[in-house]
Amino acid sequence: MRVGEQSTDPIDQVLGEVPVPAPLTPEDVRLAVRAVVVHTAEEWPTGPLCRNDGASYPCRLHRWGRRVLETHGLNERQIEALIRHGNPFVHVPFPFTATGPSRPQAARVVPPGVRPSAAGRPVTPPVTAPRWPRAS
Repeated sequence: MRVGEQSTDPIDQVLGEVPVPAPLTPEDVRLAVRAVVVHTAEEWPTGPLCRNDGASYPCRLHRWGRRVLETHGLNERQIEALIRHGNPFVHVPFPFTATGPSRPQAARVVPPGVRPSAAGRPVTPPVTAPRWPRAS
């Protein structure tokens, strides 16, 4: 089915298109990646069908996933690369920019025995003297 072409699948005619949520959340993007990877095309003698549900390709969920990823900022080539990769759990940064995550996250190395505080700074646990058994 091409863009702008009316689907002949009865479920599509009854239910219509799945709406794209506004605004997008990281969960929407994760689900969209899963939708385009899991609901990919499989060739049959009658033409391409959705590998997951057997509907004519692209099925409702695949089309929804593409629209969400396009709204998120991915182009056609990037979406095709996700599908070829084949991992429905691949991470797409949120918010997405062409050069990677919008806010670079500096990696923090926290030494063993030190836990981060609520403010994000390391908190060293208090040092206490070991308790030795008393000699009687």
